[in-house]
Amino acid sequence: MNHPVLHRYEIDPTRPAIGSALRDLGLRVAAPAVVLFAIITGLGFLIVGPLGDLKSETSVNKTLQDTRSATWDAVTAVWSHIGNTEIIIGVCVIVVAILWWRTKQWWYAVIPAIAIATQASVFVAATTVVGRDRPQVPHLDPAPPTSSYPSGHVGASTALYVTFALMAQRIERAWLRQVVTVVCLVVPFLVAYARLYRGMHHLSDVLVGMLNGLVCVVLAWLWLRRDTSRSGAGVKAARTDQVAEPR
Repeated sequence: MNHPVLHRYEIDPTRPAIGSALRDLGLRVAAPAVVLFAIITGLGFLIVGPLGDLKSETSVNKTLQDTRSATWDAVTAVWSHIGNTEIIIGVCVIVVAILWWRTKQWWYAVIPAIAIATQASVFVAATTVVGRDRPQVPHLDPAPPTSSYPSGHVGASTALYVTFALMAQRIERAWLRQVVTVVCLVVPFLVAYARLYRGMHHLSDVLVGMLNGLVCVVLAWLWLRRDTSRSGAGVKAARTDQVAEPR
């Protein structure tokens, strides 16, 4: 797809001034993130308050508990670990470093870091304020100090891997681009299933966590103002320019 939004950093590869970049980061990411925090926190208070903590959600966890086996316990342990903080940060640092080295565009390479940092900030603030208890089923993972709502594992994996899926649209070979895109989009769902299966979150925790991650992907992807008036054929021209004169 040659949609200008997907290729905005190829269409306009100009290096931003630091002051301009910081201003964009504040206005286009930090300010909307405050609104996102307010919305997620408001939903949380609605869930634990007037909606009676959505007790019916426990049936989802209990149904998944009945399907547990040694094999699935082992498989979902791996899927759950994908969303661990140290794994998310480690993968992000490696990818950012590689992208910076390959593209010479720091403003493009830092997009995954912006996505997960924004997600984490909203998540930590919301989970601290809402303080929802975890499902009343046996937990297969150690419970972190944060509360159940929203899911940080799902939010972080969504923010990181959906960002990777967007970045994968630069891959020239169609089959490889499609494979990488599909794999990146599947990962958050595997993490979400694992967290439900392992009794660590309610269904609404997972859904709101994914919402948090998706919104933060959009904010991170659009964090820097770009001139996308050169679309269509401009994408291919931009790629040629980058090969000839890396920035």
